[in-house]
Amino acid sequence: MIWRWLGALLLFPVQMLYLVVKAAVCLVLPPRLRDLSRDSVLVTGGGRGIGRHLAREFARRGARKIILWGRTEKCLKETTEEIRMMGTECHYFICDVGNREEVYRQAKAVREKVGDITILVNNAAVVHGKSLMDSDDDALLKSQHINTLGQFWTTKAFLPRMLELQNGHIVCLNSVLALSAIPGAIDYCTSKASSFAFMESLTLGLLDCPGVNATTVLPFHTSTEMFQGMRIRFPSLFPPLKPETVARRTVEAVQMNQAFLLLPWTMHVLVILKSILPQAALEEIHKFSGSYTCMNTFKGRT
Repeated sequence: MIWRWLGALLLFPVQMLYLVVKAAVCLVLPPRLRDLSRDSVLVTGGGRGIGRHLAREFARRGARKIILWGRTEKCLKETTEEIRMMGTECHYFICDVGNREEVYRQAKAVREKVGDITILVNNAAVVHGKSLMDSDDDALLKSQHINTLGQFWTTKAFLPRMLELQNGHIVCLNSVLALSAIPGAIDYCTSKASSFAFMESLTLGLLDCPGVNATTVLPFHTSTEMFQGMRIRFPSLFPPLKPETVARRTVEAVQMNQAFLLLPWTMHVLVILKSILPQAALEEIHKFSGSYTCMNTFKGRT
C-alpha cells in the first residue's frame, strides 16, 4: 500500500506539469469547437439584455433550436421573431425561474413541445441595488430566488436527461462581483457568490459524467439596462463590456468546453491580488477605482 501511495505522490507533479503544458498549447493552437447543429439551447432571461444576445449568437453559430424563458412576454416575442428571421427554430415560454413549481411545470412543457434540452444557459438575474439597511426584505428574497435558487431548479429539471443522453452542457452567466463584492449591491453580490459555489461544485461533480460539462462566465460590468446608472471612476481604463461581446465569448467557451471564463482577461489580476494582498491594501484599491461609490448613481432597469 505504501508503494502505491509513493507512486501516486511522485506521479502527481508530472500530471500537473502535463496539464499546464496542455493548457498552454491549447492557447496557441486553434481548438476543436463543438458542433451546435444538433443542440437545443434554452436561455433563461432570454428576452432582453445579454440573454437576447446569447440567443442570437447560438442561432448564428448553427444551433438547431433556441428556447427562451422569461417573465416579460413582449420581450420574449420580439426576440423569438428575430431568431426565427435568422432561420432558426425558436420557442418561448413565460417562466419565473425563482418559482420552483413553475420551473418544473414549464420544463415538462418544453420537453413535450420541443424535445430534449442539450444546452441550458442560466442567465436570468435581478439586482435590487441598495445597501442592506435600505433594502426591502421581499426584494432581497427575490434576488436570491432568481439569481441562485433558480439555477438549482432549472438544473435539476434538465440535467437528469442530459446524463441519460450523455450529452449536455450547463452554462451560468455569473459576474466578477461573485469574487469581489462592492457596496450597494449586497443582494446581487451575495447571490452571485452562492451561484459561483453552486457551479464550482457542479463542475467537479460532472467530472465522471461523460458527455456532460459546465461553463461559468464571470464578466466585468456590462452595459445593459439592468445596471443602468452604475458609474466607474476610470471608464476609459475599464470600459464596460458590450453584451454582444459577452455573448460571443460565452458561446465560444461552451464550444471549447471551457469550465471558467473571466472577462476581460485582466480580471485574473484581480483574483491574484485578492489572494496575496492584505485587506487594507484591497480596500485602498476599491477606493482608488471608485467601486465603493459606483452604485450611488444606480438606477437599474426601468
